Amino acid sequence: MKVTGFSFVKNALIYDYPVVEAILSILPICDEFVVAVGKSDDATLELIKGIAPDKIRIIQTEWDESLREGGKVLAVETDKAFKAISEDSDWAFYIQGDEVVSEKYLDTIKSKMEEYKDVKEVDGLLFKYKHFYGSYDYVGASAKWYPEEIRVIKNDKSIYSYKDAQGFRKGENEKLKVVPIDAYIYHYGWVKDPKAMQKKQENFNKLWHDDDWVKENIISADEFDYGRDVSQLELFTEEHPQVMKERIDKKNWKFAHDISINKRSTKDKLKKILKKIGIDTSFRNYEWAKVPKSRIG
Repeated sequence: MKVTGFSFVKNALIYDYPVVEAILSILPICDEFVVAVGKSDDATLELIKGIAPDKIRIIQTEWDESLREGGKVLAVETDKAFKAISEDSDWAFYIQGDEVVSEKYLDTIKSKMEEYKDVKEVDGLLFKYKHFYGSYDYVGASAKWYPEEIRVIKNDKSIYSYKDAQGFRKGENEKLKVVPIDAYIYHYGWVKDPKAMQKKQENFNKLWHDDDWVKENIISADEFDYGRDVSQLELFTEEHPQVMKERIDKKNWKFAHDISINKRSTKDKLKKILKKIGIDTSFRNYEWAKVPKSRIG
């Protein structure tokens, strides 16, 4: 079984992305890794070159800044990396620059890859998510955070990145057929120095909206105010991935939230009531794979 990791990145230093940690977190179960490095205004290319030259293959790209609708450029860059994966790879493990996998899940992930490698009914593996917010001590608990997403896919070139690179589709907008995996992706996109977060808000929203929208909706400031958009958070009481330890130890800002004052929206309350009676209104960017028992193993 051959596994190739893949990702894309641009301006990782300016926006304080833990992309090194992201790549290192899954590298032990990858035979190779493809990174699409966009032309940057910092030393991102040198940063990626310094990780693991024996395993990492870099393709240099230039982002199409005219794609200012729905974050499409992120999907385009994802596809560039995926298309560069060697034909003899069985699986492609996608990780974004602000996502990290704990070492405790690697054996489980590899085992599932082996189990379903030759099962044609399975297109990918579905991971659960923990979304950190404000600091490394809190995770989002409201319905606005997506609970799972596909991060391991078959090396099938009919598969492509969907919308703003959150998930995947294949063929004519067909949802992938997946099996769930008992493993989490730790998403750190909302945990970084407030100055870097403010820069990200001001610039990355341009990938979704025009200048007028950004000017009207994004507050101009020196630092991002994490307390401004807090709804429901929960304390994180587990261990972070080992690759994140040094970054967490260097954290130089404070954010605290009193979870006793969490605000549950009407939408969240309604969804919880419906789920209790067996009605799940969550959007699913996938379909469950129907696998005959004889096809497993």
